[in-house]
Amino acid sequence: MTKELFLEDSYLKTCETEITAIDGDKVSLDQTVFYPAGGGQETDTGVLIQNGQEIAVTKVKKEDGEIYHYVSEPEKLRIGPVNAQVDWQRRENLMKHHTLLHVIATVFNGERDSLCTGNQIYPDKARIDLTGISDLDQKEIDRLVDKVNEEIARNHPVSTRTLPREEAEGVSGAIKTVVNLIPESVKKVRLVKIDDIDEQACGGTHVRETGEIGRFVLDTTKNKGKGITRLEVHVV
Repeated sequence: MTKELFLEDSYLKTCETEITAIDGDKVSLDQTVFYPAGGGQETDTGVLIQNGQEIAVTKVKKEDGEIYHYVSEPEKLRIGPVNAQVDWQRRENLMKHHTLLHVIATVFNGERDSLCTGNQIYPDKARIDLTGISDLDQKEIDRLVDKVNEEIARNHPVSTRTLPREEAEGVSGAIKTVVNLIPESVKKVRLVKIDDIDEQACGGTHVRETGEIGRFVLDTTKNKGKGITRLEVHVV
């Protein structure tokens, strides 16, 4: 099974690793800095460098528990040592938008008992679906947007910890991703904590401090029905 270095340090841009298998355009590594698409977060991209040749990694997916790196020219690769490098600008922007959604979720939850029912994270934008805000007028929405930006500007530290499932289920506070919705096969749960304002089960990559996000802009709000409102956002 591939060691997921991005879970230990989201700021790792490169690593020395080994190609353990090549199956068509799918490459397996013994450890990786590439984040596979999941949890609403888009895949990392980048390159594998072997024998002086750079081979593009176009997407990364986790399939049946294994991480596969889809490459553009698999015929140029061989089993053995390789250097893996992520497209850092893309990764950094994904991290900013992912952490932003956590801050949005905790502010709207604190103000409106709102819950996140879905999200999608891209390098240049993101969206989050929230309950309990369909009745808000634009003035109130703007107030909550300002509050989110105030929390971002406070530069809260962001940290992670991994707990046994039973212990994670007993953590109180602002965890809004219900641990019991995670498949039973997952015995250890990774939690992402933003200072003293939020903690949620999450396997994604995040910035170290909220100040790195910048300022967030609300682009549109959409009524998705059944009491769910979609916020489409980006950072500047």
